[in-house]
Amino acid sequence: MDMNTAFDLEVQRHCPRARIVYDLFHVVAKYGREVIDRVRVDEANGLKHDKSARQKVKRGRWLLLRNPENVPEEQRPKLEELLAANKALMTTYIMKTSLKELWQPSGAWQWRCRWKTWLRMAAESEIESLSRFARRLKTYWRGILARVRWPMHTGQLEGINNRIKVMKRMAYGYRDSDFFFLKIKAAFPGNP
Repeated sequence: MDMNTAFDLEVQRHCPRARIVYDLFHVVAKYGREVIDRVRVDEANGLKHDKSARQKVKRGRWLLLRNPENVPEEQRPKLEELLAANKALMTTYIMKTSLKELWQPSGAWQWRCRWKTWLRMAAESEIESLSRFARRLKTYWRGILARVRWPMHTGQLEGINNRIKVMKRMAYGYRDSDFFFLKIKAAFPGNP
């Protein structure tokens, strides 16, 4: 699940023996919103005297949020220039990659070493939004560590949800919920 406290509380209340596993996608998305976007805006605001550099930082959002392997070849030089020119953005970009490595299969001891290293590096970065994110993330360590034992993710579920949203948007909504559910069942044949 994602790191929504309401979800956690409901699962603990109704399924006290369940183990919560936090999904990488949601944690990285939260990191993008709370750290990368914040640092990018702060750095752009600090470049008011240099309009050209400010525009590069402001327009670099999607480059910074993408995985390195998904950056189009023609945009790689822009990303490299952006990261080379700005230490704070480079740090947050590298820390995002390092954060994702916590979801790679390993033993609990190896995970603990990487977790402590990541938290220490975040604290030592002197980037306030990164330090704040790390402090908040500390309280979720059990759900992140649970990924080592139960390597599951919500990728397929997220894909299904997105497809349902697209169906609803394409039809400009459905007035008949029974018909809408029939459309969903038709889009995903198999076991009910």
